[in-house]
Amino acid sequence: MTTPSTKKNVYLTFDDGPSINTAKILDILKEYNIKATFFVVGTANEHSKNLYKRIVDEGHTLGNHTYSHNYKTIYASEENFIQDFKKLEDHIYDITGVKMDIMRFPGGSNTRIPHKYSDEKFMKRITTKMLYDGYQYFDWNVDSKDAKVVKQSKDVIINTVLDGAKHNNPAIVLFHDSLPKTTTVEALPIIIEELLKEDYTFDVLHKDSFYVQFKK
Repeated sequence: MTTPSTKKNVYLTFDDGPSINTAKILDILKEYNIKATFFVVGTANEHSKNLYKRIVDEGHTLGNHTYSHNYKTIYASEENFIQDFKKLEDHIYDITGVKMDIMRFPGGSNTRIPHKYSDEKFMKRITTKMLYDGYQYFDWNVDSKDAKVVKQSKDVIINTVLDGAKHNNPAIVLFHDSLPKTTTVEALPIIIEELLKEDYTFDVLHKDSFYVQFKK
């Protein structure tokens, strides 16, 4: 982990989009003039393509979260992971012209899920491979808990994020913007307003940002 800043900084990150909730989140971020980081998966419909473009056009950052996000597929072998990962890399570049250089592993870099499909050293090998290929990978130090159930309580999300931000600086906050996460959208303006009251600065992740990595 890199050395934290003494300023109160927060990185809002959203996994598993784009979906209709991504559009709503972008509207909220635009209203507050705040930038965020979206670790996206692959979809080929026009609505999703427009959302990839909108994320870039409005000054947010795109990160690679694999094309399929299918644990059974991507964690079966390094070849499978890289093929799926590169598929999204090419997909995003073709649509936006952006060559992504940040990523987040589905489930995080400490997930035990690969052990079901590969050996115990799989994540060590694949994290090394991603760094060698020029990507920085990011985990998180504040979990909004919006993925603990299909539809988390708005109040749980708000309270968890605000409490977590108090104890982590910078705070890298994990949200999800997939289709079921309507309460994440509802919680977001309240979270932003409370953090603004506390003089937090919002920023996007980039390759040289402060990072949290579970698996070294």
